Amino acid sequence: MSTPTRNWTPTHGDPYRSVPYRPERMPAGESLARAAELRERMDRRRTVRQFSADPVPEQVVKDAIACAATAPSGAHQQPWTFVLVKDAQVRRRIREAAEEEERISYAGRLGEEWLTALRPLGTDEIKPHLTDAPHLIVVFQQRYWLGEDGARHKHYYVDESVGIAVGMLLSALHLSGLAALVHTPSPMRFLQEVLGRPANEKAFAVIPVGYPAKDCRVPDLVRKTLDQVLVEI
Repeated sequence: MSTPTRNWTPTHGDPYRSVPYRPERMPAGESLARAAELRERMDRRRTVRQFSADPVPEQVVKDAIACAATAPSGAHQQPWTFVLVKDAQVRRRIREAAEEEERISYAGRLGEEWLTALRPLGTDEIKPHLTDAPHLIVVFQQRYWLGEDGARHKHYYVDESVGIAVGMLLSALHLSGLAALVHTPSPMRFLQEVLGRPANEKAFAVIPVGYPAKDCRVPDLVRKTLDQVLVEI
């Protein structure tokens, strides 16, 4: 049975209140098994740039976004907006604007060091994934929020909060059997205009979602091992 939901309202300045939290403790053996399975499944996650046009159940994508929205955030202000773009013409406008910015970037704006770093990924200014994938999620970060009196209130740790939410979104999509790509055309100001977002929102990432194309290929890359990323003290 699902837990009844309450509509969120700003808690800025409210007194501290608490509720009991008593999750059932998982047996150690089950915890070990789940962690090993999760590690194996997540190690198979790949960034995909070649998508099938096959339809994806929209509810799967919405559930993944709901999972992302459970991410921790600075002062629990949840400074994110997820725009699910389904309109083909809007997606075409996004692709055209993104490719125009990318042409400028690949022609020199990125700088030689960045272009050198990108070379093993085989990327260029052409972005078919923005229109090929059946779903497109544009994530915005909310730099501030407005009170009922119109006063502007700052959000805290916005970059960190939204970054964690995007990581959880990618995990939820992958564990639901879907592929995704984090696309960050630079600059991204055009997204605010195309999608009609308010002044307090700034585009953070564009995420195509779907199934890999039948002829999909990905770069031959190797992840760092646990020993290379873990420090025990």
